[in-house]
Amino acid sequence: MSVAVHSSPGEGSIVTRVLDRLPQLAERILASGLGSVLPAGSLPEGHFLEVLPAIYGCAHAFLRAVEQGREFTREEVRTFVVPVVERHAEDRLPLRLLVEAVHESARQVLREAVEVSDPAAPGELVEFGDQLLRLLMHINAVVVESYAEVEQSVFNAEREARRALCAALLRGLPAEELAARADIVLADHYSVLALRLRSAEPAAEVANLLTRRRIRLLQQTLDRLSLTATLHTFDGAHGTVLLPGGEPGGVDVTELAAELAQRFGVDVLVAEIAGTARESVPGAARQAAELAELARLLGRPTGGYRIDDLVLEYQLTRPGPARDRLAERIAPLLRSPHLVETLDAHLRHGADRKSAAAEMHVHPNTFSYRLRRIADLTGTDPGEPNGSRLLAAALTVHRLYPTAEGDRMVHPQ
Repeated sequence: MSVAVHSSPGEGSIVTRVLDRLPQLAERILASGLGSVLPAGSLPEGHFLEVLPAIYGCAHAFLRAVEQGREFTREEVRTFVVPVVERHAEDRLPLRLLVEAVHESARQVLREAVEVSDPAAPGELVEFGDQLLRLLMHINAVVVESYAEVEQSVFNAEREARRALCAALLRGLPAEELAARADIVLADHYSVLALRLRSAEPAAEVANLLTRRRIRLLQQTLDRLSLTATLHTFDGAHGTVLLPGGEPGGVDVTELAAELAQRFGVDVLVAEIAGTARESVPGAARQAAELAELARLLGRPTGGYRIDDLVLEYQLTRPGPARDRLAERIAPLLRSPHLVETLDAHLRHGADRKSAAAEMHVHPNTFSYRLRRIADLTGTDPGEPNGSRLLAAALTVHRLYPTAEGDRMVHPQ
């Protein structure tokens, strides 16, 4: 936020002087209004910045109307205020907070006007205050009306119908009646996407607000990228998206993940199973969810993932005797965390032992000694190609499915 600039009254009318500082004033209006109401203090930095253009535009139009000696009409107010109210009403920001924010913003404008007013012309300040109160009356009316319209909107029911339709398809249930209710033609094939966010749990007082905001942003992004009616069960942290058609390349999942990560402010992982017949959607959704969760557990960055991107890791995680034997292979190292770290560094740096040793801040000879110790304990030489691959697989299984005892050994309390 900009720092307030305190200046003495200059030439021109009070409106002219307020207009001169409008860019900075708009930021202070935001900080005093939406930026100050509970629970904004617990929200990510910049959460309300999308409102700034509307604040600036409305303030500028209002000041110009006052300067021209005409009324700033309610219809003009609606142009700027309705989109803002609709966004926050869909996020379920309480109406009381919106009204409080509007009044705090108006108080900020009045403070600025007093600061630049001419003490020798009090009538000018009184007239400006009267116009400001009229603006406040219009904004309050528009806020309440628009908020009520969103709550009663048919689009709200349509979104719920689409969500119910998506849930039915994911469960393999009859969906024709739900599709008619949602005004959607069922596709023969879908591209099934699973979304996972890597982020800390938000503060309780803003959890619902952030969840609804993310759901709204996801829908906006899907509508723009797909140009078709999309279905999803996204709950703000994870969920499934069904894109009609289902052919690869319809929506670039890497682009989708990158845009969502930028808008959410957290890493977003999107797994895709393309070309899925409608009757096969439930199985594809389970597989996509497993891929997305696997990418998250492996620490993969924001991006789109398909089975070919994680084929080895995916197969290693399938239950069975092979996975259990791999877990047993690395078990002797779990009492020595430094050996697990050494193996990890070796696998990442390959034959470059100097770089691996430098990363661990040990002498290369010490690093080599530890590799020999790993070979003795596991019966598998990490310096051999086959041994390296085997231990890499075992380490992956351990990371994804650590035993309670092994986890205590590697991460002692």
